[in-house]
Amino acid sequence: MGCLCSLCPKSRQEGERIPSRRLYVELRKDQWPIVYCPSYNISFCGLENCHPFDSKKWGRVFKTLQDHSMVKMENIVQPVEISNAELSLVHPVEYLDSLNWSFNVAAITEVPFVCCFPNCLVQRLVLRPFRFQTAGTIIAAQLALQRGWAINIGGGFHHCSADKGGGFCAYADITLAIRYMFRDYGIKAAMIIDLDAHQGNGHERDFTGDSSVFILDIYNGSIYPRDSRAKAGIHRKYELGFYVGDEEYLSTVETQVRGALNEFQPDLVIYNAGTDILDGDPLGMLSVTGEGIIRRDEVVFQLVRSKKIPIAMVTSGGYQRQTADIIANSILNLHHKGLIPMETKGH
Repeated sequence: MGCLCSLCPKSRQEGERIPSRRLYVELRKDQWPIVYCPSYNISFCGLENCHPFDSKKWGRVFKTLQDHSMVKMENIVQPVEISNAELSLVHPVEYLDSLNWSFNVAAITEVPFVCCFPNCLVQRLVLRPFRFQTAGTIIAAQLALQRGWAINIGGGFHHCSADKGGGFCAYADITLAIRYMFRDYGIKAAMIIDLDAHQGNGHERDFTGDSSVFILDIYNGSIYPRDSRAKAGIHRKYELGFYVGDEEYLSTVETQVRGALNEFQPDLVIYNAGTDILDGDPLGMLSVTGEGIIRRDEVVFQLVRSKKIPIAMVTSGGYQRQTADIIANSILNLHHKGLIPMETKGH
């Protein structure tokens, strides 16, 4: 494996494209490898309330962590806004150009009224927050290689593939993060552990046939997106039934994650930690408690970190207001259990 230090991008042949160094950061000793900025949050004249997704949950997660004196703005990492040039590592120009039409963005976000607004507003109020979060996932992957773990309080747009958005996902942040780490930091193998209630069809389409990326996906097989073609990209698949509760769910997660890590040895894990598995979620239709979600995240971090594999967590779906508190409480629990320490990982 090549050097994983954040200051040592992979050397490249003459003429090869220079990496986007502005996306990466050198973490100070007093900084958490936690990525967030206020620009993550979406406010669009109240129309964001037309979608069940809590478009300000990321700010609420940060505020809870701040209220518990774990973090402050000065000791986390704030990403820059990713550019179209940087997005083009994965997204073709035709797809990026399609986002200049408000109608297309309305379809991706599932908020029909968005099509009535000038695209300059849609870019600033809807897509710009997604671009900040997408950069956040790339930075989280880089920081995980440096510190052993990282958390992007946003991101997890797992329904977006290179050439198609959907399900409130406009940019393929998980695919981008892995492609950037392959290109710039010399990793050879990555694993995606996708525990959102929905199938992660975007990254599955992107990595179908790619033996360097192993995908574990545990999801409700009877809900959106039901993407049969994308299933070809899954290496370990477990389809849950409706309203599965804590006992069955946690047993499944532990068995499947342990099995995946025994089957494949990645240099980096991207953990898509959706909270739409929560009991009462109108779209996930599972019955896991808040305590079960906290325990799930603990199990994943324990299993991955016990093998000394860097892990970057993204927060993905979650359609109830209380999910923000659950995410924050899970991060606090990981800290209290010693699974996300401040100290630097040795190389």
